[in-house]
Amino acid sequence: MTRVSFYTDGARITGFDAAGHSGYADTGEDILCASISAAVTLVEATINDVLGLAAAVKVDEKTAAISLRLPGGLDEVAENTSQSLLTGLMLYFTMLHDSFPENIEVLEADAP
Repeated sequence: MTRVSFYTDGARITGFDAAGHSGYADTGEDILCASISAAVTLVEATINDVLGLAAAVKVDEKTAAISLRLPGGLDEVAENTSQSLLTGLMLYFTMLHDSFPENIEVLEADAP
């Protein structure tokens, strides 16, 4: 199962952790894992490479884990854009959970 935890500070999403293989199908044929990976990659690339926000990213390929943390002190446009991206990612993963409840879990927790 893939577990995705979104971290919040008040109404602000500060980042997320995603870990584990969905187990929907064999490795290399798992369309759910591919969907999750593609969405995470899109959001990370947009935040870091397009917006240039230098969010902290850690990847552990052995455990199929990635974490992203937004920096503080963003200007209004960068903050609003990154919040829209992370909110959209959370909504997308929640929709995947509705379709594949045995394979993806979405959690929300206070920022560590």
